[in-house]
Amino acid sequence: MKELTTSPRTRIVIAAAMMASPLAIGGAAATDVIALGGSATAPWTHHIRQVDEALARKHVSAAERAWHAAYLAALKSRRWEAMMEVGNAYLRIGEVTRGRRTAQATARRLYLAALFRARQQRSLDGVLRATEAFAALGDHEVAEQGVYIAYNLAAQVQNPEARARVNALARRLAARFSGPGSSEFD
Repeated sequence: MKELTTSPRTRIVIAAAMMASPLAIGGAAATDVIALGGSATAPWTHHIRQVDEALARKHVSAAERAWHAAYLAALKSRRWEAMMEVGNAYLRIGEVTRGRRTAQATARRLYLAALFRARQQRSLDGVLRATEAFAALGDHEVAEQGVYIAYNLAAQVQNPEARARVNALARRLAARFSGPGSSEFD
């Protein structure tokens, strides 16, 4: 077998990248806690509460400003939960403004980000929640892909309970989307 040769400079760059990855991930989590004064509350949740308070007062522009701050915090966090919550909040804004269709399109993009983050983080809970969100939007095709991703994750952990959770979701979605031309999830 031929040994791979790399220049000393290439090895240094690879080693630096490998060392920086865990630091960047850990640093982001530590920054979130420090920014919260040592609290374990996620940084975007404060902004989501502001969205809901503004919506209760029918102050849409304040809700949109708070949503934007929540969105930026969610992006920074790199967590699937953040993208789910920000997507849900945008749907609530759409309900008040009667812009449901536009809100659904934005929420869909956020749910896709949540799905991909959850898959990357190997979070079965995240994949299942994102899949359910797509089903609620009526997006059968992406919900079906979410079930496929969930089955793959469940197989990787080799946990019968995980597989049972995915099967239960697949049955619920199959019942929801049953009808002419629908495909089966099982």
